[in-house]
Amino acid sequence: MAASSDNESRITLFQSIGLNEKQARETLKNQEVTRLLETNISEARKILPGETQISKSIGNLLYALATKSKSQIHHLHLYLLKYICEGKIKNELQLTAAMQYLLSNPTEPVDRKALEENAGIGVTITPEQIERTIEEIVADNKPQLLEQRYDFSVGTLLSEARKRLPWADGKAVKAEMDIQLLDLLGPNDRSAKSTTDKQNTTKPPASKVKPTATTNNDVQGNDNIKSFSDLAGEALNFHKTGENYKTEGYVVTPKTMDLLREHLKKTGGQVVTRFPPEPNGILHIGHAKAINFNFGFAKRNNGICYLRYDDTNPEKEEEKFFTGILDIVKWLGYEPYKITHASDQFDQLYEWAKELIRRDLAYICHQKGEELKGHNVAESPWRNRPIEESLQLFEDMKNGKFAEGEATLRMKCVMEDGKLDPVAYRIKYAHHAKSGDKWCIYPTYDYTHCLNDSIENITHSLCTKEFQSRRSSYYWLCNALDLYCPVQWEYGRLNLQYTVTSKRKITKLIVEGVVHDWDDPRLYTLTALRRRGFPPEAINLFCARIGVTMSQTVLHPDMLDACVREVLNVTAPRVMVVTEPLKVTITNFPSEHFIELVIPNFPADESRGSHKIKFDSVIYIEKSDFNEKPAKDYKRLASNQPCGLRYANYVITVQDIIRDSNNEPIELKVTCQKATDQGITKPKGFIHWVSHPNKCEIRLYDRLFIHANPDDPKEVPGGFLSDINTNSLTINNNALADDGIKNSKPFDKFQFERVGFFSVDPDSTNDNYVFNRTVSLKEDKRAT
Repeated sequence: MAASSDNESRITLFQSIGLNEKQARETLKNQEVTRLLETNISEARKILPGETQISKSIGNLLYALATKSKSQIHHLHLYLLKYICEGKIKNELQLTAAMQYLLSNPTEPVDRKALEENAGIGVTITPEQIERTIEEIVADNKPQLLEQRYDFSVGTLLSEARKRLPWADGKAVKAEMDIQLLDLLGPNDRSAKSTTDKQNTTKPPASKVKPTATTNNDVQGNDNIKSFSDLAGEALNFHKTGENYKTEGYVVTPKTMDLLREHLKKTGGQVVTRFPPEPNGILHIGHAKAINFNFGFAKRNNGICYLRYDDTNPEKEEEKFFTGILDIVKWLGYEPYKITHASDQFDQLYEWAKELIRRDLAYICHQKGEELKGHNVAESPWRNRPIEESLQLFEDMKNGKFAEGEATLRMKCVMEDGKLDPVAYRIKYAHHAKSGDKWCIYPTYDYTHCLNDSIENITHSLCTKEFQSRRSSYYWLCNALDLYCPVQWEYGRLNLQYTVTSKRKITKLIVEGVVHDWDDPRLYTLTALRRRGFPPEAINLFCARIGVTMSQTVLHPDMLDACVREVLNVTAPRVMVVTEPLKVTITNFPSEHFIELVIPNFPADESRGSHKIKFDSVIYIEKSDFNEKPAKDYKRLASNQPCGLRYANYVITVQDIIRDSNNEPIELKVTCQKATDQGITKPKGFIHWVSHPNKCEIRLYDRLFIHANPDDPKEVPGGFLSDINTNSLTINNNALADDGIKNSKPFDKFQFERVGFFSVDPDSTNDNYVFNRTVSLKEDKRAT
C-alpha cells in the first residue's frame, strides 16, 4: 500500500509542473527518469523565489532535462536548473545545446561563458530581427519561388532561417515565413490543383501493367542486390567518431578528452571497427550478422574494419580455422583492412598487467576455478596482498613456477552483472599457434579485448548482447591504465530454430556420424550454407533485414530461405531437369536427326545468355507429369489429354503405354504436332523434359532436427542428439539434366524448372554431376 501511495504522490507532483496524468504514469515506469525528475523539481523549488509555483514552460524543461540528459552530466544538472529557473534557458533548443556543450566538457569547473555562448543564453531575438532575416532569405530565393511557387521546398527556407537565427522561437519564424510567402505568391492553390488532378487521373487497366520479376525493391537484378550497408540505414545510428563521451554509461576521466584528441589525430576521424572471432571452429549464421555489422558499418561510413583473431586460448586453435574464417569473410564480400591477432600484443598486454598490479588494481589469487564460477563469488582472501608480492608471483606464473589452476591474476573491479574481480591471466601449458612456447600464461577475453581495441584505435566496438555485462569492466580497464577508451555497442544475437550452432555440439554431431563434417549442408555453419548453395548476397540481405534492430532474435529458417529465393530468382540460370524420369518415344518425330534448340538462361530477360539443348525422338518427362486417371482440373499429360513441351513448340498425344510386371507405366508412345499447326487445340499446360540427358545425383535436404528448439530440455528432454530427423538427407541417383549444366563448377547455381534451386556440390566429377537442393521454389507450407 505504501508503494501505491508514493506513486500517487509522484503523479500529483508531476501533474503540478504541467504533465497530464497519462504522461505522469508513463514516467513512473522508468525508475531513473522518475528519480531525476523528482530531483529536478526539488532543486527548482529551492532556486525559485519564495512560494513561486513552477510554470508549465519551466516544467516542460525540467521534464526534458530528466528524459534527455546523459548519465555523464547528471552531476552538472544544477547549472542547467539555475538557467532554466532564471528564464535564461527558454526552450528545448537551448537546453539541448547546453547539454551537448556539457557532454563535450563534462568536468568541473564549468566554463559558464562558453556554456552560455553555445546555448544562446542571454541572447534575445526580436520580432524585427526575425522579419528582417526572413525578408533576406525570401529575396535570395525569389527567382526560384516565382517559378516554382508553392512547389518550392519551404523546409529549405526554414532550415536557412534556423542557421541564421538559431535561438529564435520556431513558431514565430514559421508564422513570419508564411506571411511573407503569401505576400509574394498570393494564396496557396496547390490543394485545389491536387484535387483537380486526382479527378482527371484514371488508373490504367490491369492488363497494361507489366509484371516485374520480383516485387521486392531490395533485389532488382543480378547486379542490383542491396547490401547490408544499403539497408541498415539510420538504424545504425551510433556515436560520431571522437564523441565517445556522449554515449550512455561512458566514463569520463580528467584524461579522456586529451586521449580522444590524440585518437582523432591517429584516425583522422575515420570509423574503425573490427571483427574478432575466436579461431577454434567454423563460423555459423550468427557470425554472418557480426561480420555484416562490423564490416558493413565501416563500409557505410567510408571506414576500415580489422579482422582480428582472438587467439588467447591455444588449446582449441587450429590453422584450418584461421584460414576458414578469412575465406568466409571474403566470400561474404568483405576485405579486411588488416589481419591482426590478439597475440600480436602479448608483450604489451603483459607490461600493462604489471602496471595494473603497481596501481593496486590487480592481484594474484589462488582460488580454484570452481570457486570462481557464478556471480556470487566470495571476496578473495588474497585481494589485499602487498603489491610487490603480487608482482613477484605474476613473474613466477610467467616463468612456469605454478601448475595450471594454482594461480590467476584478477582485476579489482565489479562487472555490470555483479561478478567480482574477473580473471585477467591464467596458466596454460599449451603450444600457441602463433607465439609457440614463449608463454605459459595467457590473457582472458575480459582483459585482452578492450586493450586490443584501444591499441587499434577502434571507434565502435560492436558485440552481441551477452557482452553487455562486460561493458563496465571494458571501460574500467582502459581508464585504469589511462588509455584511449572506445565505445562498446551491443546488438541482438542471431539464432535460428531447428539447428544448433555450438562448436561443441556440432563436433558431437560429426563424431556421432550424424553429419559428415563442418560443411555438411544440413548445418547452419557458413561453410555448410555455401556448400548447399546459399548466395552470400542472400545471407547479407537476411542479416540486413533482421539485424538493423538491437533486439535478440530467434528466427524461423524460412525467413533466410525467402531471401535465398529472391536472390537466386534473378541470378540462377534455368535448366530443365527430370528427377523421376519416364521415357517417352515420339513415333512420328519430324526429323532423322535431333533438333538443336537455343534456350534462354533467363526467360524473362533473353539478353542474359542462353544454352543449347537437343530435342530428339526419345525424351524423358517427370513421372508425375503423366496421369492415367486425371482429376477434372489436371493440366498435364494424360491418356486422353495432349500436353505441350516447354521450348520445343510441339504438342504430344499419348498413343500407347508400355508397362512393367507391376502394371506400372515405364514408357509412353506418343505422336507430336507443332503447336502452331492449323486445327491444333491449345494445350492446357506445358511440361519440362530432357533429351540426350546428362545423368546426375541430387541431394535433397530437410531440417536436421524435429523440434524447433533442440537445445531446450523442456521441448527435447532427451537432448539434441535424441531429436535427429532421420530423413534429413535423401539422395536421388536417377535425375537427368539438359546440357545447360555442362562445364559447371562447384558452387555454380541453377534453377531446375518447376523443381527448385540447386547448387553444384564439390563432390562432382566430369562424369557425375552432384547437386544440392538449396531451397524449393516455394515455401514449404507444412505445419511448424
